[in-house]
Amino acid sequence: MELDRIEAVLGTIGGIVWGPYLLIPLLLGTGLYLTFRLRGIQLLRLGAALRLGLLKRKDDDAEGDISQFQALTTAMAATVGTGNIVGVATAIAAGGPGALFWMWVTAILGMASKYAEAFLGVRFRITDEVGEKNGGPQYYLERGIRNGFGKVLALSFAVFAVCACFGIGNMTQGNSIASNLERSFMIPTWITGVVLAGLTLVVLVGGIKSIGRVTAGLVPVMILFYVLGALYILLVNIQAVPAALGEIFSQAFTGTAATGGFLGSTIMVAVQFGVARGIFSNESGMGSAAIAAASAQTTHPVRQGLVSMTQTFIDTIIVVSCTGLVIITTGVWSEIDPQTGVQISPSIMTGQAFTHGLPGQWGHWIVTIGLVLFAYSTILGWAYYGERNLERLVGHRGVMPFRILFSLAVLLGCTVQLGVVWSFSDVMNGLMAIPNLIGLLILSGLIARETRFYLRHDPRLEADRQQIEAFMKGQPGWEEWKASERS
Repeated sequence: MELDRIEAVLGTIGGIVWGPYLLIPLLLGTGLYLTFRLRGIQLLRLGAALRLGLLKRKDDDAEGDISQFQALTTAMAATVGTGNIVGVATAIAAGGPGALFWMWVTAILGMASKYAEAFLGVRFRITDEVGEKNGGPQYYLERGIRNGFGKVLALSFAVFAVCACFGIGNMTQGNSIASNLERSFMIPTWITGVVLAGLTLVVLVGGIKSIGRVTAGLVPVMILFYVLGALYILLVNIQAVPAALGEIFSQAFTGTAATGGFLGSTIMVAVQFGVARGIFSNESGMGSAAIAAASAQTTHPVRQGLVSMTQTFIDTIIVVSCTGLVIITTGVWSEIDPQTGVQISPSIMTGQAFTHGLPGQWGHWIVTIGLVLFAYSTILGWAYYGERNLERLVGHRGVMPFRILFSLAVLLGCTVQLGVVWSFSDVMNGLMAIPNLIGLLILSGLIARETRFYLRHDPRLEADRQQIEAFMKGQPGWEEWKASERS
């Protein structure tokens, strides 16, 4: 009963944080403002950013711990998770097909926020006591906003991030893996927990280089595996795609009328769930991706900022869209559960949609395996985020105890019920974003100024290190960054 009260209180707080008067307007407003100040960088430079991040993959002779591609996949590992499967279904179940439109809006505006925070992550990164690059909001909020307020924002972010990593980046993901493997293959949850905790600890002991190698191999395979299954379903149901797109765009502005077991939604519900689940999926504006970006081998902060920006595009515009369109074109979103007489639970909605769309058990297997891979990669990415923020609070001595505790928490998450943890995760995620978004607005002038100067000289991101050194020489921001790189 005590847990029920705690969950109710957390739910109330989460409703305020993610409600229409705090985080949603702050997220959308910051993304829109940065889009204006950066002159639509997410649209005009997307091609060059994809080419640098996915094809070239690294800057030669650059400072950093892992390649730009590995930094991208580490950040994607943390974001491409249960939000891409269950989160999309939750948004559509509550807000109707129109919620997917608002997930797209959140992604497009969020790409500007993701660029800005990744740029700052590299721009104000430090070299820590063991010689590794370390950065993110826990550093750039203090180093960029040089007064007491900046330090308060930085420390607040670090505390919220450490708390959040055990929820959204650990126990909830482990629970999703264990429950799906038990339901699909009759594997006891404790066995999944032991194996998962062991694998996690082995990877974490190797630090960011080990995480980077694992995610660089795992993330592209898991995304391709899942997207190809979704594209097959959409091709088979190609005649239903235009109608599905029509529903998405029309219901984004009209809401969804109640039909059968569906309770119906207003426009505000579609917006709220679309934005909340969108940010849950791609984490734009939360500041987390900046932590991975700070470790990248890059010759200029702008270059890694643009590479990191593509993460939101891949996560939401590609993977989330595939999930949403499969759910809508197969009609599962409005189906009635014959046992309960109400709408199918979002927890099984995506699985049902893939099962309807693919022959035999292929749909079930793809969703189960996809969810396991997505969730495990999220655990690895968030372990790194939590570790870096704990290091900011207590120093490097806290890193190894954190890795052990984090791995044990995975085991716990696989074997217990997590209603309170889910509610706690929602609150911590929201609280993480607030100091970061405030910082992005304050530092927007610096971001815009230094971005414009760099792109004026290297619009296609093709300059080598010597060329960059030549045109950046004498620039105040450049000299400051180079000085911190050598420290």
